[in-house]
Amino acid sequence: MLEERREKFKKIETEIGRIFSKLGPSPNQYTLNSIVFGIFCFVSLFYKNFTLALIFFLISAIFDFVDGAVAKYSNKITKIGAYLDTVSDRFVEALIFLALLTIPLPKFIFDSKYWIFLCLFGSLMTTYAKAAAKEKELVTQELKKGLFGRGERMILIGITILVGIFNKDLMVYPLSLLAIFSNLTAIQRIILALKS
Repeated sequence: MLEERREKFKKIETEIGRIFSKLGPSPNQYTLNSIVFGIFCFVSLFYKNFTLALIFFLISAIFDFVDGAVAKYSNKITKIGAYLDTVSDRFVEALIFLALLTIPLPKFIFDSKYWIFLCLFGSLMTTYAKAAAKEKELVTQELKKGLFGRGERMILIGITILVGIFNKDLMVYPLSLLAIFSNLTAIQRIILALKS
């Protein structure tokens, strides 16, 4: 949903691109910083330090947004940069879900590890359904429609970590929502690709 409304955030993106492009790092360096802070988030979650994990997650998410904004503002958009950005997104998400597997969460309908697996699966399939549709030439433009794109997933992951600060047992509820909606989005994109 947020991806479809990206035009509304254009002014903010341009301003962020202008500010961060003056600081020196290239868009790819911002992407690599996103990975580094994603690793810090993973380690913090592994040691059950949810406050630190949330801080590192937010920094990683900011760098993930900044890399594209800087690339557009400074006219440094490259295929390598776009590829690196997509791969780093999946890497950071997978690391976070892996760390969440180490946290003893209560059963909600079924074991929490299955919810976490479904979160990862839904995240990967949402992205793959989009990429495969373009690669197989079922669509001419990327499928950006869907209930839960990257933005929504990041917000819900952030909420999950935030909830962990107050009561880790409650983390299973936003995770279950993420699992359901990310997989529904993958199915939605598959249907859209087949229809087109």
